[in-house]
Amino acid sequence: MKKTYYIFSVICGLLLSINANAQVPTPAKAQSKGVVLKGGEIHDGLGKVIPNAVIAFNEGKITFIGENFSDDSYEVIDISGQKVYPGFVLPTSELGLVEIEAVSASNDNYETGKINPEVRSVIAYNTDSHVIPTVRSNGVLVEQVMPKGGLFSGRSSVVQLDAWNWEDALIKENDAQHLRWPRKYYSPSWTSPEKGLIISKSYHQQVALIEKTLRDAEAYSQGEPTPVPDFPLEAMKELFSGKEQLFIHVDEAKSIVEAVKLAQKYNVKNIVVVGGTDAWLVADFLKSNDIPVLMTDVHSLPVREQDDVDLPYKRAKLLQDAGLTVGLTHSSPSNSRNLPFYAGTVAAYGVEKEDALKMITSNTAKILGIEKQYGSLEVGKSATIIVSEGDVLDMRTSKINHAFIDGRQIDLNNKHSMLYKKFKGKYDNQ
Repeated sequence: MKKTYYIFSVICGLLLSINANAQVPTPAKAQSKGVVLKGGEIHDGLGKVIPNAVIAFNEGKITFIGENFSDDSYEVIDISGQKVYPGFVLPTSELGLVEIEAVSASNDNYETGKINPEVRSVIAYNTDSHVIPTVRSNGVLVEQVMPKGGLFSGRSSVVQLDAWNWEDALIKENDAQHLRWPRKYYSPSWTSPEKGLIISKSYHQQVALIEKTLRDAEAYSQGEPTPVPDFPLEAMKELFSGKEQLFIHVDEAKSIVEAVKLAQKYNVKNIVVVGGTDAWLVADFLKSNDIPVLMTDVHSLPVREQDDVDLPYKRAKLLQDAGLTVGLTHSSPSNSRNLPFYAGTVAAYGVEKEDALKMITSNTAKILGIEKQYGSLEVGKSATIIVSEGDVLDMRTSKINHAFIDGRQIDLNNKHSMLYKKFKGKYDNQ
């Protein structure tokens, strides 16, 4: 018995010591003193570049942008030769819901069943995730955290990435419902003797279920309140008032048109297309309906044999040229740390660099409905700012030295940097 107790104590001690050495950085305290960033090149996220400029902020808000600023109560940080950007905005992400993608027990990102509009992803958002600091240290400071699974997956919310808990992290609660449109065609397994695309046998059945849900929800929204609400339909009411958006995750051209028309049939006010692999083929339709596109996974392969091998990198330019509002995202929580480099890729394939920056700042903020506070550097807006030694869209030169969320200077340490320093020290001493 004593031996068993001793072994148990040793194991607990080891676990506690591992945990103590692997804590995420402590959230920063509220800004208590004005800060001036002096001498940097400001990229405001709206297309304007101001060289050798000053940006000042106090109580979490930007108070000055320009050339000369004098106030002895402000702390001055010299950033001469560096570049200043708005904090990047990551939409449609499971960051904070997924810890280790290959270990299902560490993930809390979906519910069983096809219709779950009442699910609120933000209550499962884990501010102590070890993945968050790795993404934050590359400039991503704001996220739309969304659920996954089924057809109607549930509601997303917008959070900032430095907080003690999900309540403190909230920027905008229940901003959108997420509809995952079924695939009409799919490729057979590589072991299958069948060639070419196969039509899904359940496609029409699933679309019929989506239509029934929308029809029931619209009717419910027009009815009188009931003593006991229908929680799934209650959660969809704001789609018809315009207070919440419908994010439709869909890729195929015909399915994009079909999905949008079905939502419009039942008077859904605000629609966003997510993924949009074929959105460039129906860009005129999307433009005429004023529907923005959030492109997923810029670094991917073409979907058809006849496609240009560089088409995934060029889609953003094709959509922008059609007059659409375009934002960028990524399907993997851990790989979303590369968000600025995806913007760099589309810049290399035709998009002007400042326009590419918009696709991860002001464009995305506008799509999420938080543009009055985030997504650009303007007087009166949130001081959510990053400072980089080089071009932040270029992985060869990007090195972020300072980051602020609502004026609070955040700790940029993370598990990646900790392990780098640990093993660098080991080999430097050999």
